[in-house]
Amino acid sequence: MLNFPTWKKALIGIICAFGIIYAVPNFFPEDTFEGLPDYAPGKTMSLGLDLQGGSHLLLEVDTDTVITERFESTEDAIRRALRGERIGYTNLSVQGASVRFGLRDAARANEVLSLIREIDLTLQVSEDNAQFAVTLDEQGLAEARTNAVDQSVEIIRRRIDELGTREPLIQRQGAERIVVQVPGFDDPEALKSVIGQTAKMTFHLLEEGSTPGVAPNSAPPGTMILPANEGGGNYLVERRVRVSGERLTDAQPSFQDNQPVVSFRFDTLGARQFGDVTKDNVGRYLAIVLDNKVISAPVIRDAILGGSGIISGAFSVQEVGDLSLLLRAGALPAPISFLEERTVGPGLGQDSIDAGRIASIVGMILVVGFMVLSYGRFGMMANAALIINIMLIVAILSALQATLTLPGIAGIVLTIGMAVDANVLIFERIREETRAGRTPLSAVDSGYRQALTTIIDANVTTLIAAVLLFAFGSGPIKGFAVTLSVGILTSMFTAIMVTRFLVVTWLRSAKPKTLPI
Repeated sequence: MLNFPTWKKALIGIICAFGIIYAVPNFFPEDTFEGLPDYAPGKTMSLGLDLQGGSHLLLEVDTDTVITERFESTEDAIRRALRGERIGYTNLSVQGASVRFGLRDAARANEVLSLIREIDLTLQVSEDNAQFAVTLDEQGLAEARTNAVDQSVEIIRRRIDELGTREPLIQRQGAERIVVQVPGFDDPEALKSVIGQTAKMTFHLLEEGSTPGVAPNSAPPGTMILPANEGGGNYLVERRVRVSGERLTDAQPSFQDNQPVVSFRFDTLGARQFGDVTKDNVGRYLAIVLDNKVISAPVIRDAILGGSGIISGAFSVQEVGDLSLLLRAGALPAPISFLEERTVGPGLGQDSIDAGRIASIVGMILVVGFMVLSYGRFGMMANAALIINIMLIVAILSALQATLTLPGIAGIVLTIGMAVDANVLIFERIREETRAGRTPLSAVDSGYRQALTTIIDANVTTLIAAVLLFAFGSGPIKGFAVTLSVGILTSMFTAIMVTRFLVVTWLRSAKPKTLPI
């Protein structure tokens, strides 16, 4: 335990040096190290909502809408399939969580079953006397709801990231709820505006023969009546989606004829679909629908084969920028509602920082004082390793771009106490060996050797608890678990390697007759 080969000394020195270098940026202004490469020591820990203030929102996803849209899409697909095969049907409609219809010719029931299976293999079809019911099983419904919430989480994250905020917390809570915390963002209304819009864009053809802004009282089968986004009036549009907004790859604010517009571009498949619909329907109106409102319905003059286009309307510059952001991030799969809104002021966050700083300083002073009074020179070596331990914790959290919260500070404060726990076990064991008559070198060697198993067992059990907290906890609990886990690993390194290296170096240079412990 007292032998330190050159490679081990170099490894200890490199780890400690990197820890100090990567921790230092946290003590300088935030913009001091801007422009450095990603691997350079310029990253710092971000402060959480409870430390710098910000906005907290609790959202609920309307997954029932997803199920309804799924069956409406299935209804439209069945209608087109039956018409394509010239199969007569009656009363085709969505009824609850199923699509129901009847056949005029019961002899074609098997043919209809095959058509529905071609549409979607996950659909369950029941038939009784030429009356069909098309449904999804419980697993299919549950997956559709789960996917809607997961997709909403990712889209909300992309939207918020484009606002330029740092380290937002966006996570699922329960079956249909999402928690959003954005530190440093003090405009919750703007946040709600960006998050809350579904931004679902689709391209439809107006029903042939209909006039833009004028629609009948009821929609014929296969069509729907949608309101205009601005200026009033209704549009009779085909229910069939010709091109989906999911095929968009980019959307940017631009100007055309000195008016703010949104320029967009499709992916390869979307460009082909857009080119086909414009080529085959020259002279007809193409409705651009956003969140079930027609924002524009231009006449198709020529085939548009380049896969790009312009959305124009009575937009302001701000509206064009917001719409571009929403379209780039993607559409929410379902509407969301805001159940809770909370704003944490920076003053309260500063109070938390001050309280955490005081707790850390007081804890540090008490621990350092105890070690010096109890173990003298050995205690001073342990305190030097403790400082390195804290620098390593800060460095690792900075490299991980972790968000520091108040529970995270609590984890660091706890780590300060735990960091010297291993040294206490070792030093007490060395005292026992000294009292037993061993020489200084033998006592130190035996002390480290005998205490090592106990130290590893104690830290591993605590680490297991921290891992479980991270796995099953949420938000602040995860922050506490992260700092505690990092602290356990660094404290084991500093106690077993750094303190031992300092003690052995002193022993070999001073060659004391007795140990000052």
